[in-house]
Amino acid sequence: MVKIAARKGVVWLVAVLLAVTSWAIAPTAYAYDNPELLPTSPTNVIDLADSLTSIQQQELDDHLSQFEQQTGWKLRVLTQFDRTPGRAVKDFWGLDDHSVLLVADARGGNLLNFSVGDDLYDLLPRTFWIELQTRYGNQFFVRDSGEDGSIIEALQSIETCLARGGCNVVPGLPREQWILTLITSVLGGVICGFAAQPRRPGQVFAWQWALIFSPLWGILFIAFGIGPVVTRTSDWLPLMRNVAGFVMGLLVAYLSPTFTNSSSPES
Repeated sequence: MVKIAARKGVVWLVAVLLAVTSWAIAPTAYAYDNPELLPTSPTNVIDLADSLTSIQQQELDDHLSQFEQQTGWKLRVLTQFDRTPGRAVKDFWGLDDHSVLLVADARGGNLLNFSVGDDLYDLLPRTFWIELQTRYGNQFFVRDSGEDGSIIEALQSIETCLARGGCNVVPGLPREQWILTLITSVLGGVICGFAAQPRRPGQVFAWQWALIFSPLWGILFIAFGIGPVVTRTSDWLPLMRNVAGFVMGLLVAYLSPTFTNSSSPES
């Protein structure tokens, strides 16, 4: 019992020492409130992580001031890495229900984070901000476009939607997302084609079976193939390509027994 108690005492002592050591060596960058990091002059952009060039900072600062004067919406940008002013930016910028704070921090898995005022949720729902973060803040986009490109593209999407009077989804259709909608369209056509294959002599199109399977191919084609396209862009080209992909998948699946029979050797 004495040995067990001694071991417990040693473990407890080590844990306390580790906790104290971690606290002692923790950098002040993770402090909750560091107002000394704030600039002395008014600005709409605080670039502690050097994500933007000096010219980009000045142009973005002027543009955000203009946008606020024209629309009344307050957009602010904070970039940070190993230093952050924390909650001090709220008082510095006077953030309120009409404000959006974009925080760019490369330490996490996603570069972008947003602090959104309550009044904006009536125009831009929470799903909009999730899609905005995942589209422009993911590591692949940041790698290809840079941190500055990620910040500017995200701000442009917010401004576009606020100028329109609101958006349910992020405008624009990235190539990767369009390819996914094309795949689901083709897959929907394949399922519809297999379901419509004739099953009785003299039957040309088994519409009953196609109707039975319509919830499956309809979701793939309409909800996942057409919906994301028409809600994000007015361009007809990706829409027509998805429709053509659906028709091609349907024809290939529908005519597959014909190809099989014609290629099989005669007895």
